[in-house]
Amino acid sequence: MTTTLSDQPIAHNAKRLLWAGFLAILAAGIGFGVRGGILANWAADFGFTGAQLGAIGGAGFTGFCFGIIIGGVIVDKIGYGKLVFAAFLFHVVSALITFGAHKGQAQDAAYMFLYWGTFVFALANGTLEAVANPLVATLFPNNRTHYLNILHASWPAGMVIGGVIGWTLGGAGVGWKIQLGLFLIPTLLYGLAFMGQTFPKSEAAAKGLKVGEMLKEVGILGTAVASYMLVLFFQNALQLPDAVSWAIGGVILVTVGILTRFSIGSVLLFVLFITHALVGAVELGTDGWIQNITGNILTPTQGKILFVFTSLLMFALRFCAHFIESKMKISPIGLLLICAILAVIGLNMVSGITSFGAALLALSVYALGKTFFWPTMLAVIGDRFPSTGAIAMSIMGGIGMMSAGLLGGPGLGYAKDRFTVEHLQQTNPALYEANKAEKPGSFLFLEPVTGLDGTKLSAAQTAKPEERTPDQKELAEASIVGDRKTLKADSFIPATMAVIYLLLLIFFKVIGGYKALKITPEQAAGGVQGPVA
Repeated sequence: MTTTLSDQPIAHNAKRLLWAGFLAILAAGIGFGVRGGILANWAADFGFTGAQLGAIGGAGFTGFCFGIIIGGVIVDKIGYGKLVFAAFLFHVVSALITFGAHKGQAQDAAYMFLYWGTFVFALANGTLEAVANPLVATLFPNNRTHYLNILHASWPAGMVIGGVIGWTLGGAGVGWKIQLGLFLIPTLLYGLAFMGQTFPKSEAAAKGLKVGEMLKEVGILGTAVASYMLVLFFQNALQLPDAVSWAIGGVILVTVGILTRFSIGSVLLFVLFITHALVGAVELGTDGWIQNITGNILTPTQGKILFVFTSLLMFALRFCAHFIESKMKISPIGLLLICAILAVIGLNMVSGITSFGAALLALSVYALGKTFFWPTMLAVIGDRFPSTGAIAMSIMGGIGMMSAGLLGGPGLGYAKDRFTVEHLQQTNPALYEANKAEKPGSFLFLEPVTGLDGTKLSAAQTAKPEERTPDQKELAEASIVGDRKTLKADSFIPATMAVIYLLLLIFFKVIGGYKALKITPEQAAGGVQGPVA
């Protein structure tokens, strides 16, 4: 590794901007953490199935994609301050929309309020990350892995706070609207922290590169990944006809082609985009379900405690990236490989938990695995593709969030329904028929499955063991079986990532090692691209 690890920022207010970004992502983490704990409330109040809850949770990622990709394209042109103000407004509006759902309301109406409220909340979060990620990468060009991990330590910190809110206020019977609305406190704080600040330009913007030039290394290959995720969004979230969805994706691809003179783009960047889609699915998709799953296998209170514990562990670990990189001499790619292996082991361990102590150990291994995925992937983009400015980093973040929303969250919800139903159909078909939901749920090209009615399942899960009827006991046990099998299936994602990281490690070894690149004179002049690796 030849990266220089100097702590010297390039602006006098770098630390204030870093911590303002920290507060912004903290608000997102709090909202995410609280939402994971109130899924059971929504299931009980509105009778949602696992697939429906997964789709609502998925909106918390798909909206993010629009914010970060659009924001990433325009941030160098309109400035960071305007995007921060837009995000602040989106956060406030999202609360107003979400609070439109209330008990006793028609299920379809409640679903729409919760879905679009969550979507706008995510739009705000994505807009903020379009600011924070390239801003921190620009402020600390010689130590991006360290400072991006510090920036994103705010995410698990927010989940800790969100988990504690659910653990304490939720346990005391405080309504879900009050719990969720507390994210507005850090929203106000980040608005104040960013107020009146001056911002630097990215290296690409400072060199005068135009949008088309910044997009060259993204090219046709990278745009194809982002376009496909958008096609899935149009098909699933907006329910547009397949032909229309693919047409929009094609228009985006052709537009980027024209802007870049049909540059193919970097193969390495293409691989990183695909890998980050897997990161979003396994990290954030799993985070959205994990306290629901562990709370079901053990108890709801223990599930919340475990969620807080693992989030706190992640928070602490993200301050250790500098030590790992500089003292242990592990490159970012090597760190990602180790993390993927630990994530595989951790998810399989969690699937077999039977006690609180075993769960602590298993989730610790999983937390060690997932901690460095997201910020380290962003650091790799900043190191290897400086000529893309904020664009490649934002597109990759958008792909990860879109994957979490369209693949991770709904996919895990579908898996929970499918594995639970398959178990019940084998053990007690009549019980399944008496407790199944009204509508089937689907996921991508897989066969639709009709899950259990959320209200009936919630009643079985929340009843005291000694007060459960035999049918309720069997429903609860079937749900636990479904959760365990879901986690095992989830572990195949980081296993695939481990293979990719190993191949990348070999690739960098062959070309002389991993190192940060600088914009070449040819790139600054708008001419020939720099190294595509």
